[in-house]
Amino acid sequence: MSDWRVPGFTSTGSKRPDALFGPAGGEAVTGVPTRMTRAAGCRVWDAEGREYVDYVMALGAVALGYGHPEVNRAAERAIAAGVAGPLPPLLEEQLADALAMRIPWLEQMRFLKTGAEAVAAAVRLARVATGRERVLGCGYHGWLDWSQGGEGIPAATRALYGEIPFNDVDGTRRLIREAGDRLAVVVVEPVVVIEPTREWLELLRAETTRVGAVLVFDEIKTAFRLAIGGAAERYGVRPDLAVLGKAMANGFPLALVGGRADLMAGVARTWISSTLATESVALAAAQATLEVFAHEDVCGHLHRMGTRLLHGLHRLHHKHGDVVTGVGGIAEMCFLHFASEDMSRNVARGCAARGLLFKRTAYNFVSMAHEEVTVDRTLDILDEVLGAADEHA
Repeated sequence: MSDWRVPGFTSTGSKRPDALFGPAGGEAVTGVPTRMTRAAGCRVWDAEGREYVDYVMALGAVALGYGHPEVNRAAERAIAAGVAGPLPPLLEEQLADALAMRIPWLEQMRFLKTGAEAVAAAVRLARVATGRERVLGCGYHGWLDWSQGGEGIPAATRALYGEIPFNDVDGTRRLIREAGDRLAVVVVEPVVVIEPTREWLELLRAETTRVGAVLVFDEIKTAFRLAIGGAAERYGVRPDLAVLGKAMANGFPLALVGGRADLMAGVARTWISSTLATESVALAAAQATLEVFAHEDVCGHLHRMGTRLLHGLHRLHHKHGDVVTGVGGIAEMCFLHFASEDMSRNVARGCAARGLLFKRTAYNFVSMAHEEVTVDRTLDILDEVLGAADEHA
């Protein structure tokens, strides 16, 4: 099969073979899975029919396991009901009500399809509310112009965005105060490789309030994983707006921006809309996902299995110190730091050859489908692969 019709191999950049398994020095990446045909639970099958235990979990978009039966049934009912139409579906308001009951700081919300556009919508709403333009961010917020550098982005747009350092209280305070009354919004991923300190989160809350800026938590990875309400729920610091996505619909495309009603009222003063924002399949999938989270201890399971994995990674770090230089992330989303790019590539490929998809960079994700025996077998495979890498170090 020719891949030339999709430039860059795939439309999802983080699923490129060189991203998952390391660059091949200008040559095509070979000997690793590159296309999948199906997925179930925590397993996927490639185009050759080979089975793998997976920790990529659709880049964190699946927390219940692939093809969860209750989510699938809800999606199938929505398909049978017509998917999309000329009027907004009843499901839209029902889901919003259910989410607000579980996440009360989401007083109002708008649904979109991707995390990138939902974070952009939050920034737009903050600019509407404050009449200001300056943005400070921390973490990855998608590919749209407002938060990115590089070719194709106007210099004037890039100049409006600055980075604040994660967990750096003094540096963050200084940058927020320097921006002062020009600052519209501070957007942060509440977890970047390590947990945030309470002091840093509380400083963000206090300093944005002090200068009259809007505080946004980008909870795309952390909501429906650390807790239903993400880092805001776990750490007890409330943003003005939050952005949710990924695991919220267990792999179906849905995101939202929500928060204070007075800020969300800004939708009447600008334009935030998408033809398929209200297609009913993803809304139904999210409603079913929320029901599973509400009645099963999903986040508890993710924490237990993630802790088992994380503790195992720390043991492997101590055992294979020439290959592994550290462990990053938290229980629910973790990874290994490697001594070199070559080491990370060899380990990722060695794991794939043994039926394991384990990301060589941030992050690996557990799901409800990962059990103790699966995690233990994963650690055994990693031990074997790291041992082989040790011999060649």
